[in-house]
Amino acid sequence: MADGKPDLNGIWQVLNTAAWDLEDHNGYLHVPAGQGVVEGGEIPYQASAVAKQKENFQRRETNDPAEAACYMPGIPRATYMPFPFEIIQNPKLVAMSYEFGHTRRTIFTDGTPHPSGFPDFWMGDSRGRWEGDTLVVDVTNLDDRTWLDHAGNYHSDALHVVERYTLTDPDHVLYEATIEDPKVFTGARQNWGNHAAVRS
Repeated sequence: MADGKPDLNGIWQVLNTAAWDLEDHNGYLHVPAGQGVVEGGEIPYQASAVAKQKENFQRRETNDPAEAACYMPGIPRATYMPFPFEIIQNPKLVAMSYEFGHTRRTIFTDGTPHPSGFPDFWMGDSRGRWEGDTLVVDVTNLDDRTWLDHAGNYHSDALHVVERYTLTDPDHVLYEATIEDPKVFTGARQNWGNHAAVRS
């Protein structure tokens, strides 16, 4: 780009099975088998949160907010769903337009802070900064009605996501997400592993 930053403009798509289940999983009706992307292999739910995840899994065909009701999928799920998305980049912001649900998202890179006193949003509030050649996006104000995948892995209104987009060559970007949710998960942070997005 003219400002010296990597050019993320284009149509991208993540090619894995994380949108169906973030953990290792066998194939079943409408879901392909796949390798997990969770660092350590298993999402570390608090004991009090396990029952809700199991209930979500049992009712996933009718209760998944994205798949069953076509609601916006939230962050980070929107990025690793099996649909293309477009990145439009300029020095003050990065816009993302997702095919699923015609969802749009603006990542402000002008140094402005997250707003205070605002309600939660389906896609949250995103503020970006560059660390070398990596776009780092801090996401807050996420609505607790979204799920992290079709398997019913979920979060609360305390979810905080930090995404990293690193261009590895002109046609591939490494996508990583670190999440924390003190109401649902144990430990301070949980890393969702590497997702390779391909430019179309």
